[in-house]
Formats: sequence, structure tokens, C-alpha cells
Amino acid sequence: MDATRSARLAFYMPHTGAGRESRMDPNWNDNQPIYRQLRDRMVALILEGALKEGDPLPSVRAVAADYRLNPLTVLKGYQQLVDERLVEKRRGLGMFVSEGAQRLLLSGERERFLNEEWPHILAVINRLGFSAQELFAQTPALTHPAPPPRGGDTKEN
Repeated sequence: MDATRSARLAFYMPHTGAGRESRMDPNWNDNQPIYRQLRDRMVALILEGALKEGDPLPSVRAVAADYRLNPLTVLKGYQQLVDERLVEKRRGLGMFVSEGAQRLLLSGERERFLNEEWPHILAVINRLGFSAQELFAQTPALTHPAPPPRGGDTKEN
């Protein structure tokens, strides 16, 4: 086993906000198969930029050993990434993040959010009677700048 690739797993740390980072959570929940959770964690690492295009994924053996998983479970999670064209296999070398994987994931995640999550969020916003201004006032300025003023609030130079 390549010690460098095994050690890389320890450095794949997704951002948790406010400049803090945390390691990939070694705990698994019972609500979803472990291979699916592993797939989702690798997707998060790609989306957050911890795994970039062309980067190798940690070896199946390394992940299985580090997280005390059956290698077949890890392989099944990785195979889902291959099937989704997010990762490519290179015979004798391992698996690597595919070109355009982050862009493909962003597109899919945005569509899923708008179709599945946003309608529920919007229903809660409407039920509670929030205005756009109230919501933006609660959003940290560094994350999302305030929308441009509308109508008569604009000033011309």
C-alpha cells in the first residue's frame, strides 16, 4: 500500500465554516447504507474542493482500514462515483476525480435543491410571513451580499 496515498486521507478535511475544518466523520448512521454515506462524503469533498479534478481518491484498502469497513463496501461506494462519471479508474493506479466532476455535481445538487428542498423551505417562509429583507438581514454579509435596491431606492451618479 502506498503510504503517501494512505496518509492523504487524513488531510481530506471539508470546510465547516468560519475558517474551521474537520476530518471526515468516521461515524456512520443507520438510516442509509454505509456505501451510500461514503459516496456522499466523497461527493462533499469534491464539492468543497478538498478533492480536486485529477486528484487520486484514497485507496479502497486505506479507507477500509482507516474507517474499519469491509473493502467491498468501500468499493461499492466508489463504484457509484464511477457510474456517475465523477471518478475514473486507471488500471494499476487507482481512482481519480474526473475532469468536470465538481461542475457536474454542482449542477445536479442545485437542481436537486430547487426541486426537492426549496419548495419546503419556501412554504415555511410563506407560512411564517418573512419578507426578503428580513431574510437577508439574518444572512451573514460575508456569505451573501444584500440584494440591490429596487424601484425609487436607487441613486444615480
